[in-house]
Amino acid sequence: MRFFLFFFLLTASLQSFADCTLAVNIQGAITAATKDYLQRAEKEAEKQNCQSIFVRLNTPGGELQATRWIVEKILASPRPYLCLITPSGGHAGSAGALILQACHVNGGVSATNLGAATPILGGGQTLPEDLRKKMINDTVSWSQGLAKIRGRNEKFAQEIVTEAKAVSSEEAFKFKALDIFAANEVDFLGKAKNFKVLVQEEKNKAVVVGDLREFPTDVRYKILDFVADPELAYLLFMASLALLYFEITHPGFIAPGVLGGLGLILSLIAFHKLEVQWGGLALILLGICFLIAEVFVPSFGILGVGGVISLIVGSFFLYDAELTGFTLPWALILMVSLFLGAIFMGLGYLAWKSVRRGKKNLDADLIGRSASVVSLENATRGQIEVLGEIWRIESSDSLALNDRILITGRDGLILKVKKEL
Repeated sequence: MRFFLFFFLLTASLQSFADCTLAVNIQGAITAATKDYLQRAEKEAEKQNCQSIFVRLNTPGGELQATRWIVEKILASPRPYLCLITPSGGHAGSAGALILQACHVNGGVSATNLGAATPILGGGQTLPEDLRKKMINDTVSWSQGLAKIRGRNEKFAQEIVTEAKAVSSEEAFKFKALDIFAANEVDFLGKAKNFKVLVQEEKNKAVVVGDLREFPTDVRYKILDFVADPELAYLLFMASLALLYFEITHPGFIAPGVLGGLGLILSLIAFHKLEVQWGGLALILLGICFLIAEVFVPSFGILGVGGVISLIVGSFFLYDAELTGFTLPWALILMVSLFLGAIFMGLGYLAWKSVRRGKKNLDADLIGRSASVVSLENATRGQIEVLGEIWRIESSDSLALNDRILITGRDGLILKVKKEL
């Protein structure tokens, strides 16, 4: 009896663990931040053994490159994507409409709309006619291919690109551009349950909808989302190059070099030229270089502060529970970064004090000493040997070779002297 009870509880527990749906939110523009967020969501769904992913979609569109990556991941996913345009008043425009076509089950709530997927440049400029035709034809074939795979209205998939057509979710549902028109997300998930969909090579796979497990956006996403806006990323990149050029041509300002280095790495991540994890590693290495330089360069803490910021941001990008199996908490990242910053800035301060003390000791050793003139440029300028070193001198008296002089002060590398009585 106990065995059967244990078996029943174990089976129920495993069933409860398996029947879950991971809920994610795509809000705002589709960028590198969205790509990274969905990549981590896919890993989290695998980790929690969730059978489906529920996407709340409300976007005006975004980058074509990021959109293509997201569509590819949805098509290759071993679990269905259930995408709903929500809340009321939201929309799936441009790139969002294409992502919606790729989802295994899609839908919208009342007072939402979709469409207007004609490709345009980020700044809204007019495309050259040949390039426009090329991009439109490419996007049309892509959109129609997605609609065909999901058994949806191919004509609508064409018109959202060629005519920038946009319709309400209710209207789209009527001519089979959407699978479900729902009152709310609970209604949508209820209707999506047991839907027969194509998942990878498996046809007519029944959609499993379990308990919702939220996968909220985090600090990593917010930082990426801030810098990943195409126009901002371009401005950040150009400003970083300008700051680095200024630092190279005017060495010693420090701050332009620190800001330029940080901005350059962040902009490369935004341009998809660096994966987020590699960008995080680059930021950590840059932060360590800044902290080491703080010891040797009198930057008044600028290098140290830049190093700490670089370490903190880099740690958020590098350590990711969904990709590596572990993560670092806020408190630990801040503690380690601030601790390292304090050590290196402390060493830099001690080095600066040591240099200042060395200058003071040098003056104390030189002033009041007597020496002989070893060479002359004129009657008041020449050189002497003192403490085993040759120094240039300026005298208030006329001098002759081998005269004994008394050192009265120092101006940089020139000693002030007078003839010894």
